[in-house]
Amino acid sequence: FGFLQSLQGYKKGDKVKGIQYLKKYLQQFGYLNSTPTSSNVEDDDLFDETIESAIKTYQINFNLKPSGILDPKTTMSISTMSMPRCGVPDIINGSTRMRADYVMHKHGNNSRALYAFYPGKPRWSPSKKVLNYSFKNGTRGDVHEPIRVPLSEWGAFTMIGYSLGLPYEMADIKISFEKVDHGDGSPFDGPGGVLAHSSRGPPGRTVHFDATENWSVGAKPNAFDLGTVGLHELGHIMVLAHSSVKSAIMYPKIPMGATKGLGYGDIYGIRALY
Repeated sequence: FGFLQSLQGYKKGDKVKGIQYLKKYLQQFGYLNSTPTSSNVEDDDLFDETIESAIKTYQINFNLKPSGILDPKTTMSISTMSMPRCGVPDIINGSTRMRADYVMHKHGNNSRALYAFYPGKPRWSPSKKVLNYSFKNGTRGDVHEPIRVPLSEWGAFTMIGYSLGLPYEMADIKISFEKVDHGDGSPFDGPGGVLAHSSRGPPGRTVHFDATENWSVGAKPNAFDLGTVGLHELGHIMVLAHSSVKSAIMYPKIPMGATKGLGYGDIYGIRALY
């Protein structure tokens, strides 16, 4: 996401070389329709009203002043946009839930949505008492425990148990480490950028981690904690959407060299579903 640094200060009406990369970023995470609105190649460099609207939505989702301007001093932090993150879009089928629903906390005249569901509020069937999970053949054995722990954390607030043992193809939750284009239509981008993603159609069934990242168990410099990223992705598997609350595990940005656990908004959300 380093290209974002060159776009600081631009606004609607400007011609910006490289703006097409911002468009691709906004499309990737659901803020722009992936269908081009124009066939004119010259429009690729135009900062138009659709980009302004998409940036305003992004700014609202990440608790920034919704100006539509790429100015880090007065509105939106470019460094925030370029942080490593989950690859699941913030907007699904044109609908954002990061701040729109389920306001649970009020302070004065301000309120915040502590958690969010996908459109239609899907969930695992009440008859599903145990979810079987499995790792793709060839997965290193030392990643099993860092994934089991996040499963148990979510399980503490649901009536669902988790079991390891079924063959990979038969499991409810399939976990693997993949590189670049791995056949699901959402290729990884190498170190940094997108760290992991879960399957798009809730309830999710696959969790893919980018095998090119520097993974660690616990907080270590220049590495991403597998348990923290796993806790986030398994939240998607349990059908929670992204949250605008920075302290929530379902916040889509994931810091390097740090660990993170469930926030009270995450717990409220999972309890509301199950």
